Amino acid sequence: MLELFTTFAGEFWQILLESSFYILAGITIAGLLRVILNPDTVFRHLGQGRYRSVVKAALLGVPLPLCSCGVLPAAAALHRQGANKGATTAFLISTPESGVDSIAVSYALLDPLMTVVRPLAALLTAISAGLVENLLFWRQGAEVVPAAQPCLVDGCCDGVDCPPDRHAHHHGLAEKLLAGIRFAYREVWGDIAGWFTIGLILAALITTLVPDEWMATFLGGGLGSMLVMLVVGIPLYICATASTPIAAALIMKGVSPGAALVFLLVGPATNITSLTVLIGMLGKASTAIYLSILSLSAVAFGLAVDEIYRILEISPRAVIGEAGELLPEPLKLAAALVLVVLSVRPLGRALRGLLAKPHSGEPVVYMSGFPTIPAGKKNEK
Repeated sequence: MLELFTTFAGEFWQILLESSFYILAGITIAGLLRVILNPDTVFRHLGQGRYRSVVKAALLGVPLPLCSCGVLPAAAALHRQGANKGATTAFLISTPESGVDSIAVSYALLDPLMTVVRPLAALLTAISAGLVENLLFWRQGAEVVPAAQPCLVDGCCDGVDCPPDRHAHHHGLAEKLLAGIRFAYREVWGDIAGWFTIGLILAALITTLVPDEWMATFLGGGLGSMLVMLVVGIPLYICATASTPIAAALIMKGVSPGAALVFLLVGPATNITSLTVLIGMLGKASTAIYLSILSLSAVAFGLAVDEIYRILEISPRAVIGEAGELLPEPLKLAAALVLVVLSVRPLGRALRGLLAKPHSGEPVVYMSGFPTIPAGKKNEK
Protein backbone atom coordinates (compact mmCIF):
# COMPACT_ATOMS: atom_id res chain seq x y z
CA MET A 1 0.00 0.00 0.00
CA LEU A 2 2.81 2.38 0.90
CA GLU A 3 4.55 1.57 -2.37
CA LEU A 4 1.39 2.39 -4.36
CA PHE A 5 0.98 5.68 -2.54
CA THR A 6 4.62 6.58 -3.14
CA THR A 7 4.24 5.81 -6.84
CA PHE A 8 1.03 7.83 -7.02
CA ALA A 9 2.62 10.80 -5.27
CA GLY A 10 5.61 10.65 -7.60
CA GLU A 11 3.42 10.58 -10.70
CA PHE A 12 1.26 13.42 -9.37
CA TRP A 13 4.30 15.59 -8.71
CA GLN A 14 5.86 14.77 -12.07
CA ILE A 15 2.73 15.80 -13.99
CA LEU A 16 2.54 18.99 -11.93
CA LEU A 17 6.16 19.75 -12.76
CA GLU A 18 5.61 19.21 -16.47
CA SER A 19 2.50 21.39 -16.70
CA SER A 20 2.91 24.23 -14.17
CA PHE A 21 4.95 26.63 -16.29
CA TYR A 22 2.50 26.36 -19.19
CA ILE A 23 -0.53 26.71 -16.93
CA LEU A 24 0.92 29.94 -15.54
CA ALA A 25 1.50 31.20 -19.07
CA GLY A 26 -2.04 30.30 -20.07
CA ILE A 27 -3.83 32.00 -17.21
CA THR A 28 -1.63 35.07 -17.63
CA ILE A 29 -2.66 35.39 -21.28
CA ALA A 30 -6.31 34.91 -20.31
CA GLY A 31 -6.09 37.79 -17.86
CA LEU A 32 -4.29 40.07 -20.30
CA LEU A 33 -6.82 39.35 -23.04
CA ARG A 34 -9.58 40.56 -20.74
CA VAL A 35 -8.18 44.07 -20.38
CA ILE A 36 -6.20 44.56 -23.61
CA LEU A 37 -8.41 43.10 -26.34
CA ASN A 38 -10.21 45.90 -28.15
CA PRO A 39 -13.96 45.22 -28.54
CA ASP A 40 -14.02 47.06 -31.87
CA THR A 41 -11.30 44.78 -33.21
CA VAL A 42 -13.20 41.70 -32.04
CA PHE A 43 -16.37 42.99 -33.67
CA ARG A 44 -14.62 43.76 -36.94
CA HIS A 45 -12.91 40.37 -37.27
CA LEU A 46 -15.25 37.96 -35.46
CA GLY A 47 -18.63 39.62 -35.69
CA GLN A 48 -18.98 40.18 -39.41
CA GLY A 49 -18.84 37.62 -42.16
CA ARG A 50 -20.63 34.32 -42.11
CA TYR A 51 -17.54 32.30 -43.01
CA ARG A 52 -14.37 34.36 -42.65
CA SER A 53 -15.16 35.20 -39.03
CA VAL A 54 -15.20 31.47 -38.23
CA VAL A 55 -11.80 30.88 -39.84
CA LYS A 56 -10.32 33.89 -38.04
CA ALA A 57 -11.71 32.73 -34.68
CA ALA A 58 -10.31 29.22 -35.17
CA LEU A 59 -6.89 30.59 -36.13
CA LEU A 60 -6.96 32.96 -33.15
CA GLY A 61 -7.72 30.10 -30.78
CA VAL A 62 -5.04 27.63 -31.90
CA PRO A 63 -2.01 29.35 -30.28
CA LEU A 64 -3.79 30.51 -27.11
CA PRO A 65 -2.97 28.31 -24.09
CA LEU A 66 -6.39 28.28 -22.40
CA CYS A 67 -8.07 25.13 -21.08
CA SER A 68 -11.73 24.13 -21.32
CA CYS A 69 -12.78 26.16 -18.28
CA GLY A 70 -10.32 29.02 -18.81
CA VAL A 71 -11.60 29.51 -22.36
CA LEU A 72 -15.21 29.99 -21.24
CA PRO A 73 -14.86 33.53 -19.85
CA ALA A 74 -12.73 34.51 -22.85
CA ALA A 75 -15.32 33.13 -25.28
CA ALA A 76 -18.17 34.77 -23.35
CA ALA A 77 -16.34 38.09 -23.56
CA LEU A 78 -15.81 37.64 -27.30
CA HIS A 79 -19.52 36.86 -27.76
CA ARG A 80 -20.56 39.92 -25.75
CA GLN A 81 -18.16 42.06 -27.76
CA GLY A 82 -19.77 41.09 -31.06
CA ALA A 83 -18.42 37.67 -32.12
CA ASN A 84 -21.15 35.67 -33.87
CA LYS A 85 -22.17 32.19 -32.71
CA GLY A 86 -20.13 30.36 -35.35
CA ALA A 87 -16.99 32.30 -34.50
CA THR A 88 -17.58 31.75 -30.79
CA THR A 89 -18.02 28.01 -31.37
CA ALA A 90 -14.83 27.83 -33.44
CA PHE A 91 -12.92 29.68 -30.72
CA LEU A 92 -14.31 27.37 -28.03
CA ILE A 93 -13.02 24.30 -29.87
CA SER A 94 -9.64 25.36 -31.24
CA THR A 95 -8.46 27.15 -28.10
CA PRO A 96 -8.59 24.40 -25.44
CA GLU A 97 -7.57 21.64 -27.87
CA SER A 98 -4.32 23.34 -28.76
CA GLY A 99 -2.04 26.19 -27.65
CA VAL A 100 1.61 27.14 -27.91
CA ASP A 101 2.20 25.43 -24.58
CA SER A 102 0.57 22.13 -25.51
CA ILE A 103 2.29 22.15 -28.91
CA ALA A 104 5.64 22.52 -27.17
CA VAL A 105 4.82 19.78 -24.66
CA SER A 106 3.59 17.54 -27.48
CA TYR A 107 6.96 17.88 -29.18
CA ALA A 108 8.77 17.11 -25.93
CA LEU A 109 6.66 14.18 -24.73
CA LEU A 110 5.12 12.72 -27.89
CA ASP A 111 6.66 12.93 -31.38
CA PRO A 112 6.78 15.32 -34.37
CA LEU A 113 3.85 13.66 -36.15
CA MET A 114 1.49 14.09 -33.19
CA THR A 115 2.84 17.61 -32.68
CA VAL A 116 1.66 18.55 -36.18
CA VAL A 117 -1.59 16.58 -36.25
CA ARG A 118 -2.91 17.83 -32.91
CA PRO A 119 -3.24 21.58 -33.74
CA LEU A 120 -4.25 20.78 -37.34
CA ALA A 121 -7.10 18.58 -36.11
CA ALA A 122 -8.13 21.29 -33.65
CA LEU A 123 -8.18 23.91 -36.40
CA LEU A 124 -10.19 21.85 -38.90
CA THR A 125 -12.66 20.68 -36.26
CA ALA A 126 -13.23 24.23 -35.06
CA ILE A 127 -13.80 25.55 -38.57
CA SER A 128 -16.23 22.73 -39.36
CA ALA A 129 -18.32 23.29 -36.23
CA GLY A 130 -18.35 27.06 -36.66
CA LEU A 131 -19.40 26.88 -40.31
CA VAL A 132 -22.24 24.45 -39.52
CA GLU A 133 -23.37 26.73 -36.70
CA ASN A 134 -23.53 29.79 -38.96
CA LEU A 135 -25.10 27.85 -41.82
CA LEU A 136 -27.96 26.65 -39.62
CA PHE A 137 -28.49 29.54 -37.21
CA TRP A 138 -27.14 32.63 -38.93
CA ARG A 139 -29.03 35.83 -38.11
CA GLN A 140 -27.34 38.80 -39.72
CA GLY A 141 -29.11 41.49 -37.80
CA ALA A 142 -28.91 39.95 -34.36
CA GLU A 143 -25.19 39.49 -33.94
CA VAL A 144 -23.42 42.42 -35.51
CA VAL A 145 -23.65 45.05 -32.75
CA PRO A 146 -21.00 44.78 -30.02
CA ALA A 147 -22.36 45.18 -26.52
CA ALA A 148 -21.30 48.08 -24.32
CA GLN A 149 -18.23 47.04 -22.38
CA PRO A 150 -17.58 48.62 -18.97
CA CYS A 151 -14.03 49.33 -17.89
CA LEU A 152 -12.34 46.09 -16.87
CA VAL A 153 -9.39 47.78 -15.20
CA ASP A 154 -11.08 49.62 -12.33
CA GLY A 155 -14.71 50.15 -13.37
CA CYS A 156 -14.25 53.86 -14.10
CA CYS A 157 -16.60 53.77 -17.13
CA ASP A 158 -19.83 51.95 -17.89
CA GLY A 159 -19.15 51.69 -21.65
CA VAL A 160 -22.24 53.74 -22.51
CA ASP A 161 -21.64 57.30 -21.29
CA CYS A 162 -17.93 56.87 -21.92
CA PRO A 163 -17.35 55.37 -25.39
CA PRO A 164 -14.32 53.14 -26.06
CA ASP A 165 -12.39 55.79 -28.01
CA ARG A 166 -12.55 58.15 -25.03
CA HIS A 167 -11.95 55.44 -22.44
CA ALA A 168 -8.83 54.28 -24.33
CA HIS A 169 -6.99 57.29 -22.86
CA HIS A 170 -7.96 56.60 -19.22
CA HIS A 171 -5.43 53.86 -18.47
CA GLY A 172 -1.87 53.25 -19.53
CA LEU A 173 -0.41 49.93 -20.59
CA ALA A 174 1.13 49.29 -17.15
CA GLU A 175 -2.25 49.67 -15.41
CA LYS A 176 -3.89 47.30 -17.90
CA LEU A 177 -1.15 44.71 -17.49
CA LEU A 178 -1.39 44.84 -13.70
CA ALA A 179 -5.19 44.52 -13.79
CA GLY A 180 -4.96 41.62 -16.23
CA ILE A 181 -2.41 39.74 -14.15
CA ARG A 182 -4.47 40.32 -10.99
CA PHE A 183 -7.54 38.94 -12.73
CA ALA A 184 -5.59 35.96 -14.08
CA TYR A 185 -4.23 34.76 -10.78
CA ARG A 186 -7.26 35.56 -8.64
CA GLU A 187 -10.24 34.85 -10.88
CA VAL A 188 -9.16 32.66 -13.78
CA TRP A 189 -7.05 30.28 -11.72
CA GLY A 190 -9.54 30.46 -8.86
CA ASP A 191 -12.22 29.11 -11.18
CA ILE A 192 -10.23 26.15 -12.52
CA ALA A 193 -7.87 25.19 -9.69
CA GLY A 194 -10.22 22.56 -8.25
CA TRP A 195 -10.86 20.80 -11.54
CA PHE A 196 -7.20 20.93 -12.52
CA THR A 197 -6.28 19.22 -9.25
CA ILE A 198 -8.84 16.49 -9.93
CA GLY A 199 -7.33 16.05 -13.38
CA LEU A 200 -3.87 15.57 -11.87
CA ILE A 201 -5.21 13.03 -9.38
CA LEU A 202 -6.95 11.01 -12.11
CA ALA A 203 -3.87 11.09 -14.31
CA ALA A 204 -1.66 9.83 -11.50
CA LEU A 205 -4.18 7.09 -10.62
CA ILE A 206 -4.32 5.88 -14.23
CA THR A 207 -0.55 5.76 -14.47
CA THR A 208 -0.22 3.97 -11.13
CA LEU A 209 -3.11 1.48 -11.18
CA VAL A 210 -4.12 0.64 -14.76
CA PRO A 211 -2.25 -2.43 -16.11
CA ASP A 212 -0.41 -2.20 -19.43
CA GLU A 213 -2.12 -5.37 -20.68
CA TRP A 214 -5.58 -3.86 -20.18
CA MET A 215 -4.62 -0.77 -22.15
CA ALA A 216 -3.16 -2.76 -25.05
CA THR A 217 -6.17 -5.09 -25.18
CA PHE A 218 -8.97 -2.54 -25.08
CA LEU A 219 -7.31 0.58 -26.49
CA GLY A 220 -4.79 -0.80 -28.93
CA GLY A 221 -6.54 0.69 -31.98
CA GLY A 222 -9.69 0.59 -34.09
CA LEU A 223 -13.10 2.23 -33.78
CA GLY A 224 -13.82 0.60 -30.42
CA SER A 225 -10.75 2.21 -28.89
CA MET A 226 -11.79 5.62 -30.20
CA LEU A 227 -15.29 5.27 -28.74
CA VAL A 228 -13.90 4.27 -25.35
CA MET A 229 -11.69 7.37 -25.32
CA LEU A 230 -14.70 9.49 -26.24
CA VAL A 231 -16.63 8.14 -23.26
CA VAL A 232 -13.65 8.79 -20.99
CA GLY A 233 -12.64 12.16 -22.40
CA ILE A 234 -15.94 14.02 -22.85
CA PRO A 235 -16.97 14.31 -19.17
CA LEU A 236 -13.40 14.63 -17.84
CA TYR A 237 -11.83 17.99 -17.08
CA ILE A 238 -8.20 18.04 -18.17
CA CYS A 239 -6.11 20.87 -19.57
CA ALA A 240 -4.43 20.47 -22.96
CA THR A 241 -0.99 20.67 -21.38
CA ALA A 242 -1.82 18.31 -18.52
CA SER A 243 -3.42 15.84 -20.93
CA THR A 244 -0.21 15.50 -22.94
CA PRO A 245 1.85 13.56 -20.37
CA ILE A 246 -1.22 11.36 -19.79
CA ALA A 247 -1.41 10.63 -23.51
CA ALA A 248 2.31 9.83 -23.56
CA ALA A 249 1.87 7.44 -20.63
CA LEU A 250 -1.10 5.78 -22.35
CA ILE A 251 0.88 5.25 -25.56
CA MET A 252 3.77 3.76 -23.59
CA LYS A 253 1.25 1.32 -22.03
CA GLY A 254 0.05 0.18 -25.47
CA VAL A 255 -2.73 2.63 -26.35
CA SER A 256 -2.75 3.47 -30.05
CA PRO A 257 -1.68 7.02 -31.04
CA GLY A 258 -5.11 7.53 -32.65
CA ALA A 259 -6.95 6.67 -29.45
CA ALA A 260 -4.60 8.96 -27.51
CA LEU A 261 -5.35 11.73 -30.03
CA VAL A 262 -9.09 11.34 -29.41
CA PHE A 263 -8.41 11.88 -25.72
CA LEU A 264 -6.20 14.89 -26.49
CA LEU A 265 -8.96 16.47 -28.59
CA VAL A 266 -12.12 15.82 -26.55
CA GLY A 267 -10.60 15.86 -23.06
CA PRO A 268 -9.48 19.51 -23.06
CA ALA A 269 -12.44 20.74 -25.16
CA THR A 270 -15.25 19.29 -23.02
CA ASN A 271 -16.28 18.48 -19.49
CA ILE A 272 -19.60 18.35 -17.69
CA THR A 273 -19.20 21.84 -16.27
CA SER A 274 -18.25 23.50 -19.56
CA LEU A 275 -21.10 21.80 -21.42
CA THR A 276 -23.66 23.21 -19.00
CA VAL A 277 -22.14 26.66 -19.41
CA LEU A 278 -22.23 26.28 -23.19
CA ILE A 279 -25.96 25.52 -23.09
CA GLY A 280 -26.51 28.81 -21.30
CA MET A 281 -24.19 30.73 -23.63
CA LEU A 282 -25.08 29.29 -27.05
CA GLY A 283 -28.26 27.26 -26.50
CA LYS A 284 -29.03 23.54 -26.59
CA ALA A 285 -28.98 23.17 -30.38
CA SER A 286 -25.61 24.89 -30.77
CA THR A 287 -24.12 22.85 -27.93
CA ALA A 288 -25.37 19.64 -29.59
CA ILE A 289 -23.66 20.69 -32.84
CA TYR A 290 -20.49 21.52 -30.90
CA LEU A 291 -20.37 18.12 -29.21
CA SER A 292 -21.39 16.09 -32.28
CA ILE A 293 -18.86 17.58 -34.69
CA LEU A 294 -16.14 17.48 -32.05
CA SER A 295 -16.77 13.76 -31.41
CA LEU A 296 -17.02 12.78 -35.08
CA SER A 297 -13.91 14.73 -36.00
CA ALA A 298 -11.90 13.30 -33.11
CA VAL A 299 -12.75 9.72 -34.12
CA ALA A 300 -12.01 10.43 -37.80
CA PHE A 301 -8.63 11.98 -37.01
CA GLY A 302 -7.84 9.17 -34.58
CA LEU A 303 -8.46 6.48 -37.20
CA ALA A 304 -6.45 8.47 -39.76
CA VAL A 305 -3.48 8.84 -37.41
CA ASP A 306 -3.35 5.12 -36.66
CA GLU A 307 -3.37 4.46 -40.41
CA ILE A 308 -0.52 6.94 -40.97
CA TYR A 309 1.60 5.24 -38.31
CA ARG A 310 0.84 1.87 -39.95
CA ILE A 311 1.71 3.03 -43.47
CA LEU A 312 4.93 4.71 -42.35
CA GLU A 313 5.77 1.71 -40.15
CA ILE A 314 6.42 3.92 -37.13
CA SER A 315 6.50 2.30 -33.72
CA PRO A 316 4.86 4.77 -31.31
CA ARG A 317 6.72 3.45 -28.29
CA ALA A 318 10.05 3.81 -30.08
CA VAL A 319 9.64 7.49 -30.94
CA ILE A 320 7.66 8.74 -27.96
CA GLY A 321 9.41 11.50 -26.02
CA GLU A 322 12.49 11.65 -28.24
CA ALA A 323 12.59 15.44 -28.13
CA GLY A 324 13.45 15.32 -24.43
CA GLU A 325 12.99 18.11 -21.94
CA LEU A 326 12.19 21.62 -23.11
CA LEU A 327 12.51 23.43 -19.79
CA PRO A 328 15.30 23.30 -17.21
CA GLU A 329 14.42 21.57 -13.95
CA PRO A 330 14.87 24.69 -11.75
CA LEU A 331 12.36 26.61 -13.88
CA LYS A 332 9.83 23.77 -13.74
CA LEU A 333 10.28 23.48 -9.97
CA ALA A 334 9.83 27.22 -9.47
CA ALA A 335 6.67 27.23 -11.60
CA ALA A 336 5.24 24.26 -9.71
CA LEU A 337 5.87 25.93 -6.35
CA VAL A 338 4.24 29.16 -7.57
CA LEU A 339 1.20 27.22 -8.77
CA VAL A 340 0.95 25.39 -5.44
CA VAL A 341 0.98 28.70 -3.56
CA LEU A 342 -1.66 30.17 -5.89
CA SER A 343 -3.83 27.08 -5.37
CA VAL A 344 -3.97 27.22 -1.58
CA ARG A 345 -6.73 29.82 -1.38
CA PRO A 346 -9.11 28.49 -4.09
CA LEU A 347 -8.66 24.87 -2.98
CA GLY A 348 -9.22 25.83 0.65
CA ARG A 349 -12.36 27.69 -0.34
CA ALA A 350 -13.56 24.71 -2.36
CA LEU A 351 -12.94 22.28 0.52
CA ARG A 352 -14.78 24.53 2.97
CA GLY A 353 -17.69 24.59 0.55
CA LEU A 354 -17.75 20.81 0.27
CA LEU A 355 -17.68 20.38 4.03
CA ALA A 356 -20.24 23.09 4.78
CA LYS A 357 -23.89 22.12 5.05
CA PRO A 358 -26.03 24.34 2.80
CA HIS A 359 -28.50 26.42 4.79
CA SER A 360 -32.13 25.95 3.82
CA GLY A 361 -33.47 28.59 1.49
CA GLU A 362 -30.02 29.97 0.67
CA PRO A 363 -28.30 29.50 -2.67
CA VAL A 364 -25.04 27.61 -2.87
CA VAL A 365 -22.42 29.53 -4.80
CA TYR A 366 -20.06 27.56 -7.03
CA MET A 367 -16.39 28.46 -7.33
CA SER A 368 -13.74 26.29 -8.93
CA GLY A 369 -16.48 23.86 -9.85
CA PHE A 370 -17.32 23.12 -6.22
CA PRO A 371 -20.03 24.43 -3.84
CA THR A 372 -18.77 27.08 -1.43
CA ILE A 373 -20.16 28.57 1.76
CA PRO A 374 -23.07 30.96 1.10
CA ALA A 375 -21.89 34.55 1.09
CA GLY A 376 -23.96 35.57 4.10
CA LYS A 377 -22.55 32.78 6.29
CA LYS A 378 -18.84 33.03 5.60
CA ASN A 379 -17.99 34.59 8.95
CA GLU A 380 -20.25 32.41 11.09
CA LYS A 381 -18.66 29.77 13.28
